[in-house]
Amino acid sequence: MDFQDCIKFATENPVFYVATTDGSQPRVRALLLWFADESGFYFITLAPKEFTKQLQNNPKVELCFYNNAADLMDAKQMRVTGEVEFLDDEETLEKAYEARSFLEPGIGKPLRPLLRPVRISTGEAHFWTMADVLKEPELERLKF
Repeated sequence: MDFQDCIKFATENPVFYVATTDGSQPRVRALLLWFADESGFYFITLAPKEFTKQLQNNPKVELCFYNNAADLMDAKQMRVTGEVEFLDDEETLEKAYEARSFLEPGIGKPLRPLLRPVRISTGEAHFWTMADVLKEPELERLKF
């Protein structure tokens, strides 16, 4: 396994679950990957959301990408553990706006000032299948 395998799996399965904490309470929700490349995993959130506040209070997260296989024997997931960083450079903000501008009519106010692009640039990833049910501690982990 190398990081290109992680990028490929995330790109082919862009809906993922992210775990955060709200005080001592875990919170999980589904998100859409913005993109993944050699520099990390990217997604976009909005400043007023509770999710964003949770990320600011504790940037440690775990993402879970799943291939949504109909047959459980074909099921595969990739878990990514790391810390988020908020990106606020103009180029990234403009690209994030272009990617999510379709949301603007639904929120009823300018979207660009609310955007908070996020990256996980370092961490650990591993894959899991049904064959690994009792082998999780033994699974190969990739540090990136």
